[in-house]
Amino acid sequence: MRSARFLAALALALSFAMPAHAGEGGEGDGKDKDSKKPKHKLTQSESYVEVEPMYATILDGDRPVGMLMLGIGLDVPDAKLRGEAEHAMPVLYDAFLRNLMNFATTTVRADRQPDVAVIANRLQGCADRALGRKGAKVLLAQVAMRISK
Repeated sequence: MRSARFLAALALALSFAMPAHAGEGGEGDGKDKDSKKPKHKLTQSESYVEVEPMYATILDGDRPVGMLMLGIGLDVPDAKLRGEAEHAMPVLYDAFLRNLMNFATTTVRADRQPDVAVIANRLQGCADRALGRKGAKVLLAQVAMRISK
């Protein structure tokens, strides 16, 4: 009796799980699993290159008091340079993040908003140096502070 209930519960659980995977392509069926999932795009522009959000600590003296979050993208109209930028994204991201951390540590204060023009100019210089030439325009999407006091 007890095993019959267990088997019935198991069969019921498996019946709910089976339809969730029934329509997905498997490894040997020739279907690409990712082709059914829509790719999230922020813009229809071909020249836009997305950059992951960056976070840096805001200090007051020697004590962390908050976080500075920055969301950016790159507008790279030249297809060749865009390919180079996408290939060099780890280097670009590292340069952006190091610059942002330096800026947050030395310039940003918890009691005032950071100057977004200064941030944009600093990151533009990073992009130009990392790519070896001009042509990739840094676009600021979001600059936000979260103070933990």
